[in-house]
Amino acid sequence: MIRTIADLRARLAGETSVGFVPTMGALHDGHLALVRRAAELERTVVVSIFVNPLQFGEGEDYERYPRDLDGDLAKLPDDVVVFAPDVTELYPDGRAETRVTAGHVGTVFEGASRPGHFDGMLTVVAKLLGIVQPQTVVFGRKDAQQVFLVRRMVRDLNLPVTVEAIETVRDPDGLAISSRNRYLSDEEHQNALALSRALAAAAASGSRDAGFEVLRAERGLDVDYFEFVDPETFLAVGDGYRGEALAIVAARVGSTRLIDNRPVTLAG
Repeated sequence: MIRTIADLRARLAGETSVGFVPTMGALHDGHLALVRRAAELERTVVVSIFVNPLQFGEGEDYERYPRDLDGDLAKLPDDVVVFAPDVTELYPDGRAETRVTAGHVGTVFEGASRPGHFDGMLTVVAKLLGIVQPQTVVFGRKDAQQVFLVRRMVRDLNLPVTVEAIETVRDPDGLAISSRNRYLSDEEHQNALALSRALAAAAASGSRDAGFEVLRAERGLDVDYFEFVDPETFLAVGDGYRGEALAIVAARVGSTRLIDNRPVTLAG
């Protein structure tokens, strides 16, 4: 495990095939799938473990966010390079005055519910890409808006890295795996299954109404949004849209906020 930027750069000096998986720790099977994919694509794999304060808004769960560094290390293969900096290592002045802005897409859906979240996420990802300088960075498709914005940042800033996204890893019952799932009681876990059922209903019918019907029938949910977006712009599609789209959903189950998505085809 490496704690400082200087030590990480020394460890990676001369490496020409680096795959990078940025995480906030509390590793689960979804993260481990990202690590395996990085290892398929590149010779050396770096996993960062850093709970980034910039992407948590007022009243969000920064202090509550699960942290288990020893447990995380035990789950990772021995040959993975782990970068686990303290907050002062990445933000020595206490805050980052220079930040990346996510633009309009950063203010809708997750961005509307969590103002500033995506600016904070892109800022730390840009910093980590500059530190690690990988050939490939790997994300999961569950955080679809995040993947879209990272890809756009890499393109807009001409960053020399390939963004790889892998399919959402799910529990056998269909719930998308998330670090926040550990907050769910058994009853809340059952309530949360409505998210994946709603997405399946929308994909089968090509209709948002079918998805909403599933969500409305589950009393344990407080739905934030359920929408079809254009994968090329991540903006909501109009009623006349035909072709490939992405169904996205966010809801609070008890005190836990969950997101999920699924590709859909809208035909005439």
